[in-house]
Amino acid sequence: MYVCSCFGVTEAQVKKHAEDGACTPRQIASACKAGTDCGSCVRRIQAILGRGACPRRELADQGRPVLAGLEALDEAA
Repeated sequence: MYVCSCFGVTEAQVKKHAEDGACTPRQIASACKAGTDCGSCVRRIQAILGRGACPRRELADQGRPVLAGLEALDEAA
C-alpha cells in the first residue's frame, strides 16, 4: 500500500528505512523523499514509525550518546 503517492513510496519501504535506522519523518524523507512534496503522508509515516523500535530513541531514553551507541550496535551485528 502506498504511503506517499507523490513519490510512490510504500509502507514496506518506510518500514525498511525504519529498520535501517530512520526514526523520524525527516529521516524517512532523507532516505526516500516521502513527505517532502504535499506532506499529506507525514502523519501516516509518524504512525508507522510509532509502532516500531528505534535504536536511536532507545539509546536517548537511556541517556546514552546516540551516535556512539549506533556505532556499537553496528559492530555487534
